[in-house]
Amino acid sequence: MKLFLFPRQQTMLLLLATTITMMIANNDVGTGGGVAATATESIVTANGDSVTLPKGGTQYPHFIAMNETMTCVEDNHATPFNNQVRGVNLGGWMVLEPWITPSLFYQFLGRSNESEIAIDTYTFCQVLGPTEANKQLRRHWKTWITEDIIERLAKSGINSLRLPLGDYMYKSYGPYVDGCFDGALDYVDTVLDWAYSNGLTVLLDIHTLKDSQNGFDNSGQAMGFQWTTALNQEFTSDHTFEHWPIRDAKWIGTFDQDTASYSSINYENIQHALDVIQIMVDMYRSHPAVQGIEPVNEPWQYTPITTLKRFYWEGYLIVKRSAPYWKYVMHDSFRLDPNIWGGFMAGCPERALDTHIYQAWKDPDSRIGFFKDACSNKQAILAMEQAFGPVIVGEWSLATDNCAMWLNGFNDNLPGFPRSPCKYIPCSAPYMGDEQPGAPVDPTKPMRGPYGTGMSSPSFGMCPVGRDWIKEKNPLTGRDWISAPAKAPPQLDDTDNVMTLLAYKKISAYSGIGHGFYFWNFRTDVDEPHWSYLLALERGWIPDGNFNDPKIQDSCRSEDDMAYRCIIKHDMTDASMLKAVHYILKQKNGTETEDESYTLNLKGKELQVAANDMIEQYFQEEKGSGVTCDFGGVAMLVEENRTITDDDFVDWDVAYFMGETNNGFNWWELGLIVLFGIGIGTIFGFVIGMRKNKGFHDFVAHTKFGRRITRSKSAFLKNTLSLTDLGDALDEDYGNPTQSNGNYGSTTENISLLRK
Repeated sequence: MKLFLFPRQQTMLLLLATTITMMIANNDVGTGGGVAATATESIVTANGDSVTLPKGGTQYPHFIAMNETMTCVEDNHATPFNNQVRGVNLGGWMVLEPWITPSLFYQFLGRSNESEIAIDTYTFCQVLGPTEANKQLRRHWKTWITEDIIERLAKSGINSLRLPLGDYMYKSYGPYVDGCFDGALDYVDTVLDWAYSNGLTVLLDIHTLKDSQNGFDNSGQAMGFQWTTALNQEFTSDHTFEHWPIRDAKWIGTFDQDTASYSSINYENIQHALDVIQIMVDMYRSHPAVQGIEPVNEPWQYTPITTLKRFYWEGYLIVKRSAPYWKYVMHDSFRLDPNIWGGFMAGCPERALDTHIYQAWKDPDSRIGFFKDACSNKQAILAMEQAFGPVIVGEWSLATDNCAMWLNGFNDNLPGFPRSPCKYIPCSAPYMGDEQPGAPVDPTKPMRGPYGTGMSSPSFGMCPVGRDWIKEKNPLTGRDWISAPAKAPPQLDDTDNVMTLLAYKKISAYSGIGHGFYFWNFRTDVDEPHWSYLLALERGWIPDGNFNDPKIQDSCRSEDDMAYRCIIKHDMTDASMLKAVHYILKQKNGTETEDESYTLNLKGKELQVAANDMIEQYFQEEKGSGVTCDFGGVAMLVEENRTITDDDFVDWDVAYFMGETNNGFNWWELGLIVLFGIGIGTIFGFVIGMRKNKGFHDFVAHTKFGRRITRSKSAFLKNTLSLTDLGDALDEDYGNPTQSNGNYGSTTENISLLRK
């Protein structure tokens, strides 16, 4: 593998050539150590080339940085981004997330003192203290990622790993200063060596920042948290807390929850983050496995975009000064918008935008809805690639619900989640061994506190996980998923098929246009294949060893061709439909017709018809630009009223979509089958009785029913029941009680009765 290191001799020559210029002044956070020209001048680069250095430009090994505009010129394309990354995240290792490794956090359930409860990395070190926390962490680090796991991942066909790391590992603060994370960097070095030995690159992901960049526990500290135990003691003796309604993020400044904006900027915290980047660059720039760095993971959407861009720019200059071959990957701050990122750092080499795409927080939908949503992401990625440049989907999973235990925080949940009932399975044994306190979870106890504003917790040794998908009679239009149980009966379980198709479509969407992806996560403590790459491989959901399979490349063809219509769901309220109409009119921005504008005045059935027409027309017109069939949750995709041809689905899809699935019978179908069986059995038994049982035969022959049959003109019916014609019965020999065939016929007793 190529060593990603700019030669020391070239670096020294470059520094000598640029010392005649001045440091650029910067009012925000600095200049990243660049040396800028005060006027247009010609310099000689390390390669011996003569380059005109624009005013305000700073010479770097492969380009000139324009500090005022945060753009670059004279990029010599030394390391073009030609190859996609196709990898997985090594999450839950150096940044603790309770939902990924609950075995580390079971010990905090049911504790009687608030000060003894940890919910994230910060409080884990704070509550346990440096000695005990480090002892438990070392067991965790040793067992969560092993060399065998890295080898297995490499053999699966991936080429890269995204490694979440804590800023506190490189510049400690708070509860980290006393040794809680002692030894962590040695484990990181080992994993980097394993990656290199197996031909994998590594993207260093700074997953946490001091005072939290988003308020999530994945930032190291769940910021915005308060105990509410005193207000709930009349209902429960357990502790309670509040987090989601008051979430905060203080890394970049002071957040005003009333205005959802920042009233001041914390430049000390920003500088702390830049210092961490510098330390990491100095530490890893010569390691051949390191592909690049991500300066911060998921800064939330309220982050001031101008300040964030300046931070990204300064971090980029730090990296390019010392590690010019590294990739520099910036998260989109949950704003994948070409209007925000288009033109930012234009002309700068080896930079990419990271976006995270999850379906777990979406409303429940059919498999077709999730398939369409997955494939539609291609258009958003394409638009950003055109406006900004390389886009990487840095996190995605196969989860289509919010059921994974503690996904939204330790013993907590987002208000309103999960949206559907969850399946429960036995909680896993502790991966780090039996020495771990509190693990495995006590199977004799129900849910225990502390309780957040939502519920997600183990109960009697059972943990909530993702729902199963049930078989549909027609996978294209079926709606059985709405009332399906969380755990499908084995004969009705269609999860493997649905997840395989979804995985292929997501891989196609994320790699077909953009610059690749990283699946989240490589493993989970609880058996949750929707979130575990290794378990998904075992289930066959993700292809093992070949991402270039035509099945993947063509898996979105049906969605791209749009073999469906977008219509309003049943029982939608007028208010919901009007919101959809408002949205369409806003997008048309003055180009709407008078009839479309008049739709706002309609009600009831008239509104439904008009709104349905507008939604269908707008969807068909804008589907190429990535518009989805959602419109605020009022619309859904249905199959077009036409015969589906072979062109609609690639061969491997046909067996699933075109063949009707045996989904069992409804209760009324079962009832009809039982009644039909009873009827057939009764008729068959009656015929056998008439032909083989003399007493039964005589009894029936004496009845009004029997006499009517003897008068019938149907020879077949009379022969079947061994009843003769009335005239024949009267003329028969009284001494012949049976027919020649051995069946009972009209006896003398019968004849005397018939004559009466």
